[in-house]
Amino acid sequence: MHSRTDGLLSWNADWAGLRVGVLGLGITGFSVADTLAELGSEVLVVAERVDERYPLMLEVIGARLVHVDVLDAPPAELVALAPELLVVSPGFHPDHPVILWAVAQGIPIWGDVELAWRVRDKVGTDGNGTPAEWIAVTGTNGKTTTVQLASAMLAAGGLRVAPCGNIGVPVLDAVRDPGGFDVFVVELSSYQLHSTSSMSPWAAVCLNVAEDHLDWHGSMAEYTAAKARVYSNTRVACVYNRDDAVTQRMVEEADVVEGARAVGFGLGVPGPSDLGLVEGILCDRAFHDDRHHSALEITTVTDLARIGLGAAHTVSDVLAASALARSFGTPIEAIQRALAGFRLDRHRIEVVATAGGITWINDSKATNPHAADASLGAYESVVWIAGGLLKGVDIEPLIVKRAARMRGVVLLGADRTLLREAFQRHAPHLPLFEVAGPETEDVMAKAVELASAMAMPGDVVLLAPAAASMDQFADYADRGVRFESAVRELLGGAGDDTDFEEPAPRHA
Repeated sequence: MHSRTDGLLSWNADWAGLRVGVLGLGITGFSVADTLAELGSEVLVVAERVDERYPLMLEVIGARLVHVDVLDAPPAELVALAPELLVVSPGFHPDHPVILWAVAQGIPIWGDVELAWRVRDKVGTDGNGTPAEWIAVTGTNGKTTTVQLASAMLAAGGLRVAPCGNIGVPVLDAVRDPGGFDVFVVELSSYQLHSTSSMSPWAAVCLNVAEDHLDWHGSMAEYTAAKARVYSNTRVACVYNRDDAVTQRMVEEADVVEGARAVGFGLGVPGPSDLGLVEGILCDRAFHDDRHHSALEITTVTDLARIGLGAAHTVSDVLAASALARSFGTPIEAIQRALAGFRLDRHRIEVVATAGGITWINDSKATNPHAADASLGAYESVVWIAGGLLKGVDIEPLIVKRAARMRGVVLLGADRTLLREAFQRHAPHLPLFEVAGPETEDVMAKAVELASAMAMPGDVVLLAPAAASMDQFADYADRGVRFESAVRELLGGAGDDTDFEEPAPRHA
């Protein structure tokens, strides 16, 4: 069915008077409302949770707000608007009553990324509306690190680059920045990809796929299909993980622009269109004139380990980011400069302290089993602090795979019973303690105390929860900060005189 929105493919299209409902009012929802108001659309925002700063800001930009306690049906104001478009924030499930109502009414449903792609020519790279190129990054784990790495590499090559999207800066804010950019490196969640159809990026990557967000998507097949959308209409390079067959199938089945290349990365020896490892050296054989006979050296695993990037999953991220940057013509020397100054984000395999031969590591950002698996696999002997909201995923394969590396386990969070029962089935011999109750102030201190009692010299005490944090903490960062504070309180400064060296990671 033809819709007015079909022709809205530019900032300069006729958006004036378009009746739009915006579902959700967080940082993303406000960026959507602000953009549409600037375009001259009639904007009605519908939300349950409203930060106190937003109502006045909406009033200033000329958008209306409907604040409801429970959004279990389309409010009367939205029905009366008869919206021609509904723009939905990422947290709303596809089966939400308001979304189902919009589908039944034949109302187009977009996310913020779809809107951003259509209005990407507002500023442009040279002041005349030539839009910045997009490099799209998704995956179950490693997205933020890869976006940051690729952005640093492109910037070192002299480009004006903006990391944006799910990384924290709404892509609509980047698109409307008056300074203009040459390229956006856009972190995309499965939620965002679910409602994106027009995007045609320069290059795209799905880093890996493992069970996550099944409570949102409903099944692993739907989650995988959403991730696969990142490759649709890619124009230059479809970068995939040679160590994850699912991502390779995604590229093989993707409907891309003719001429787009498939570029693999992995921890093995690279083929002529790949990036990979040769005796501990990261090599590029994809963007090299003599790629059938030789390779270009990027860096070494040893050098990466010195800056905290030596674990297998972070080496993989470096290879993926290098492929994306190389697809844009970034010289090897620029990539090397970027790596020399790079440091991992907070709460990602971050060494908190080393004392008495025990190293304490904060990987609170490991919010699913796939991420926790990478952390657990990096160290020989671990006291694992885990638990939270499992989001419908199966934790048992992780426990079967990694129990042999564990000295003991401390469980916390709403879904700890599922974890306990899995350990009882597959590793009943392991010492296991639980921190009961939702008391946010005390829970991490108790977990750290229990972990300390089990840890021995040479061990790593690892916070890698394999679960979301919102049952007991504001977010994964709050959880990580509380872990760090509890560790320092426990040690009483005992770790302050150490060198804080990261334990030597394994690469298998």
